[in-house]
Amino acid sequence: MNKKTTGSRSATKKDVFVKSAVQIAILLLATGSMAQAQEASTDKKAEKAAETKQAAPAAVPEIQTVVVTSTGMRGGQRTVIDTPVPIDVLAASDLTKTAQASLDKALAFRVPSFNTVQTPVNDATSLLDPYEIRNMGPSRSLILINGKRKNASALVYTQTSPGRGESGADISAIPQDAIKRIEVLRDGASAQYGSDAISGVVNIILKDSPTGTSITGRTGVTHEGDGKMQALSINHGLALGDSGFVNMTVDVSKNGLASRSGLVSARGEAATFGDGPATFENDLKNVNAFLAKHPDAGNINGSPDTRASKFLVNSRYSIDEDTSVYANAAYIDKKIDSYANYRTPYWRPTDYGLLTPAGKPYDGYVPGFLGALKDYNATVGTKFDISGWASDVSVTIGGNEQKYTVTNSVNRGMENAYRDAVAKGVTPLPKHGQTQFDAGGSKFTHTVWNADFSKTLSKGLNAYFGSEVRSEKYTLIAGEEASYLYSGSDSYAGNTPANSFSSTRSNYGMYGGALIDVSNDLVFDATGRYEKYSDFGKAFIGKLSAKYKINDEFTLRSSVSTGFRAPSLHQIYTQKTQYSFSGGQIQVSGLASNVSKEAEALGVPKLKAEKSTGFTMGLGYKADRNTSMTLDYYNISLKDRIILGKEIHPSGDPTAELDKILKASGIVSLSFFVNALDSKTSGIDYVFNHRNMKLGDGKLAFNLSGNYSLQNERSGGVNNPAAIAKAGQSVLDITQEALMFTSRPKFKSIIGFDYDIGDYNMSLNNTVFGPTKFRNADLDQNLEVVFKTKMVTDFSINYQISKNMTLAFAINNMLNVTPSWNLQAVGDKAKGQAILDSKTLDYSGRTPTQIQSDNITFDQRYSMVTYDGSHFSQLGRMYNLSLNYRF
Repeated sequence: MNKKTTGSRSATKKDVFVKSAVQIAILLLATGSMAQAQEASTDKKAEKAAETKQAAPAAVPEIQTVVVTSTGMRGGQRTVIDTPVPIDVLAASDLTKTAQASLDKALAFRVPSFNTVQTPVNDATSLLDPYEIRNMGPSRSLILINGKRKNASALVYTQTSPGRGESGADISAIPQDAIKRIEVLRDGASAQYGSDAISGVVNIILKDSPTGTSITGRTGVTHEGDGKMQALSINHGLALGDSGFVNMTVDVSKNGLASRSGLVSARGEAATFGDGPATFENDLKNVNAFLAKHPDAGNINGSPDTRASKFLVNSRYSIDEDTSVYANAAYIDKKIDSYANYRTPYWRPTDYGLLTPAGKPYDGYVPGFLGALKDYNATVGTKFDISGWASDVSVTIGGNEQKYTVTNSVNRGMENAYRDAVAKGVTPLPKHGQTQFDAGGSKFTHTVWNADFSKTLSKGLNAYFGSEVRSEKYTLIAGEEASYLYSGSDSYAGNTPANSFSSTRSNYGMYGGALIDVSNDLVFDATGRYEKYSDFGKAFIGKLSAKYKINDEFTLRSSVSTGFRAPSLHQIYTQKTQYSFSGGQIQVSGLASNVSKEAEALGVPKLKAEKSTGFTMGLGYKADRNTSMTLDYYNISLKDRIILGKEIHPSGDPTAELDKILKASGIVSLSFFVNALDSKTSGIDYVFNHRNMKLGDGKLAFNLSGNYSLQNERSGGVNNPAAIAKAGQSVLDITQEALMFTSRPKFKSIIGFDYDIGDYNMSLNNTVFGPTKFRNADLDQNLEVVFKTKMVTDFSINYQISKNMTLAFAINNMLNVTPSWNLQAVGDKAKGQAILDSKTLDYSGRTPTQIQSDNITFDQRYSMVTYDGSHFSQLGRMYNLSLNYRF
């Protein structure tokens, strides 16, 4: 913050303002207020040094105040050497050079321990792809904007894909041109920030320039000619006299549909949809007739059509040298248009004459899925001084709403009921004929009150404390009746009124700590935190970190911490009913909430907080101002990890307790959230930078960074409810376990070169994605899918046409590398290898290996990435062009 004095302000006005601010702070503390030590170094000289953007980092424990590069420095050091915990700092230029369409994708190609990928099945997940730090799921990474908590998404991932059962904040909602820098804390920080900060913290620092206007136009297309992208962004800074600023960004974009469907296996289709060996040849004939016209079976999967409008404003105004007010707000309106699997005529024999134009033969149909997302967050606060205590009091609001519409589809149960009623002469006739359905949606909002205080008590001793109050509300929005009656709209059944309701909770936390300079070389930071939730209980956690400067070149650092993650309202209250026909009757299955009567009947315990213990040890090396290296080891133990379990079915024994409970509830199968297991995660992060190397008439910078996972696995047994354990079933199967622990890269490295010469800047980055392993549903238990190690190469060149204009061209994935996989024996390896080696053909003319491949790719529709996804995008090479004008 650049505080400037205003000499015309009277002392009286200052006193009144400070008095009011003190009263607000006391009131917030009395009610429980917020927790985040954002500025532990509070003496005015240190504060002003940070505010004027000096290159040296301040000796502070919190991520928000770390500043290690001056704005605009090319090839600057990206990691902080002499802090007690590992922190990466990414300048805005680091993000824009990736030419990625959204912030989460840009981070994935800049931070090795950050992973995200588009899922192949595009419905609600299309609105927000799962992301994670250190392979621990989206729920265990905390997102901050200018140091304040970002609201979570309303979406909980229920598909069989990475991130299943979890939800995270929508960081793609933040326009990249509004970002000044991003700070990534690669360490647990629950003691500072509360719930969720187990694997790390991403702090998005917004632009604060009081002057200038920047207009950027972008366009792009894949090598296939699809996925066309157009975007326009405007950033404008406005000075508020000489004491403040308003910085605004408007961003509108459109990303076209890109499909990478595979060529469908005719024999697999005939076996899947046919009536067995007796009719196979006739079934195959029908399938071949359709595939001759539609080799990909009409399927559309890859990346959906996406349109987004984003707005962000950041502002600050200094009342005097010690007092300022600040505010920021962001809003996004995003719409996606995607598709379910094509309903072939041998899968769905009719559309009841509702979708096929009159006079045209029926050839199947493809249901559409329209998703509409609105996300917002806003913070208002003030910083002031009370008797030498640097004080920060603020309130943050945020929300995320998602609504879903199914198009070009039918409610097959409703149409059958109508035709049965007509045949029987029943009146009044049921509703029928609908082809578009409002399927409902979900909404999440929160309000957070923060109060944080810090002071230098004596030389080498900084103290800080604060508190937090947070309220949350989660709402499931019902769909229209036709979307859920009978079997529901084909491809995506709407939320029923019985499953649609609002739930709320609140929590408060208090924290305190100190930064202690034992000597010029040894620094300790200790923090403790108490948190209480209205719905499940309380937690006391702490963190101790230290750094020791061995000499001018080497710094040793370490931390030990405990943390927690509260079960989200999504995980406690999400309930989804699905309908199917069996024995001539409608039967019910689906996802039961943690507080439902079904969960209670099965003895599913109430969800409790996950608890973590983390340890890091690292070494920093700085040979000179141009060369640095960090090496950090991390170890995270997680207790009572919450999962969305697999679907539980009757055991087949009518006397079994499980079967009795399901029958009494009228349910044929269900899944639910449960504290099912403990896990251990450990690995190594490394970063090496060397810049300002002379090469011809220019200068070259080199960066090598990476993450290697040493351990990511379940620890101990599975905590199954008694009725389920007695029936010989489990909430965790090999498919779920692989999604949690092996579906992200075993290692990931980024090797980058940045070259400046004259008016040109060239960047070459190679991202190596290590192997991932899946145990897909419908795959033999003695086999696994192994995605091969691949390197994706990105190249960009920037040309400064004039002082005010820059032209940039980028080729993402210039070598057109796509995911590839093979099947590997696992478990009983002899049985698995026997399947892979066998050349015996079944009645469909397929080998056992081909049958397994068809099972996990839906007969090759998802041949490149399988049904569960892969370790990086399947779209291949993409060309991007942008023009930026500044005035």
